[in-house]
Amino acid sequence: MSDSLSKIEKRTAYTLLLPAVLLVFAIVLFPIFANIWISLKDIQLKDIRIPEPRAKKIVKSIPGDASALKIIYKLRNSSLIQEIRNVEFKDKLPKNVLPANLDSRCTFKSKKIICDFGDWDPKYKENLEILIKNINGEKIDKNKIKSQKPILDGKANNPLLTTNFTFKNFKKVFFENNFMDLLLTTFYFTFFGTVGAIIFGVLAAQLVNQNFRGRTYMRGILLFPYVGPVVALAYTWTLLLDPNSGTLNALLINFKILDTPINLLGQKYITMSIFGFDLKLRLALTTVIFFEIWRYFPLAFLFILARLQAIPQSLYEAAEVDGASPIQKFVNITLPQITAIISILFMIRFIWNFNKFEDIFLLTGGASGTRTLPINVYQQGFAVSDIGMGSAVSIVIVMLLLTFMILYFRLIGKKANEV
Repeated sequence: MSDSLSKIEKRTAYTLLLPAVLLVFAIVLFPIFANIWISLKDIQLKDIRIPEPRAKKIVKSIPGDASALKIIYKLRNSSLIQEIRNVEFKDKLPKNVLPANLDSRCTFKSKKIICDFGDWDPKYKENLEILIKNINGEKIDKNKIKSQKPILDGKANNPLLTTNFTFKNFKKVFFENNFMDLLLTTFYFTFFGTVGAIIFGVLAAQLVNQNFRGRTYMRGILLFPYVGPVVALAYTWTLLLDPNSGTLNALLINFKILDTPINLLGQKYITMSIFGFDLKLRLALTTVIFFEIWRYFPLAFLFILARLQAIPQSLYEAAEVDGASPIQKFVNITLPQITAIISILFMIRFIWNFNKFEDIFLLTGGASGTRTLPINVYQQGFAVSDIGMGSAVSIVIVMLLLTFMILYFRLIGKKANEV
């Protein structure tokens, strides 16, 4: 009895869990599988549309004979690469109107011209001409003939559903697409954007954690970069940093700091001399990183401030009694208390920055050395219209992030779990 009851309970549990499992599959797993499927196909954006047979109908009068008209059907295959099988054609004629000449592939039944064109190759084009006459010798209404649209039907394969797979896209990703340069640019942007946002978040949290007049308003102001619309913020930065009319360049030139304006978002490198050594700095990418730090440090600030307010004040009071300096208090009390939250923030921000698209695209469009892997996904999938290649790049991004998460949880995951 207990065994049968246990089986019933298991079946009931599985039945109740099934909708949730299907929902997770539909929302999360199915798009991933679809992306993997597309990445294994050599397919362009134009190839997604299933080809269809098309016909443009042109009606011409016959000079001196109002009871006859000539119909020209401009037939074509809409696809440049796929064939259409078993193409059928139908067009209806008014009462008492008959075709005077018919193609051998066509018949006339029940006031309809019916044609069987067989298979159409890619780029197929043909003009089909038919002469029609009114058997009573009356005038044929030309507009009525034009208003009747021909019907075409045919069968074609959906290129996304075929089982023709290839690793050509992945070969192009790694060997023909400056992959290492894209990868280094992505890691450079992600690492420094993440670390910079966390450092500024710690400083801001330490600042507003103190008691001073207007602290509440200061906390609200610090949140503005994060809650502001990214399009408006990026546009504002573009105006401020414009080399011709931007405020920043104008101020630097007026104060004799610069002799000529600098195109901060359009210049790939700038050479700097430090202690006699010439160093090349990636100017546009560094500028985008500063924007990223400015925009997202409020997130780190919120998390860290919440953790700072949970630290017992008795720890700081005891440190003061022992004569600890502010730096010693931060290193020995504050930093150990916020290490776990910093590790979580680093993981979250690293993943988000690695996938970041809109900030870079709005500021530079991926030009001047700011093309990262997510920007490359857009360029391959939409600018070049190679969606197979774009999907392959996105799969590579997923694999890199999975590798990062595995290493993260192995190295510092335990500290994150202490929170």
